[in-house]
Amino acid sequence: MASDPKVHVFEEVVKHNKNEDCWLIIAGKVYDVTPFMDDHPGGGEVLLAAIGKDATGEFEEIGHSDSAKDMMEKYYIGEIDPSTVPLKRVYIPPQGDRKNPAKSSDFVIKILQFLVPLFILGLAFAVRNYTKKE
Repeated sequence: MASDPKVHVFEEVVKHNKNEDCWLIIAGKVYDVTPFMDDHPGGGEVLLAAIGKDATGEFEEIGHSDSAKDMMEKYYIGEIDPSTVPLKRVYIPPQGDRKNPAKSSDFVIKILQFLVPLFILGLAFAVRNYTKKE
């Protein structure tokens, strides 16, 4: 690690949020994990899910090995200015998907939840009447 690390502000780190340019914040340190995206055992998607926040909790929950922690040193690019990290990050959905949250499949499921029991009740009634006449 450098003797005089660069201090990054949160807004700068958040801009590096793509597969081709990915920075993470873990334990107050900033890592450029772009070269590691394809090699990460959990896949690059795991790393992308950790951007835009302090990913220390997720990193520790997984229980990374000591060799994984040692490997992080080569991706270290500086420290995060803690005063710039928001206490709670607001989720902003991706811009590409603007569909209505009420899906037609939800409507079909609700209708089936009503019709299937009704059909079973009618079938039971028909069987009862058919066996009663004989």
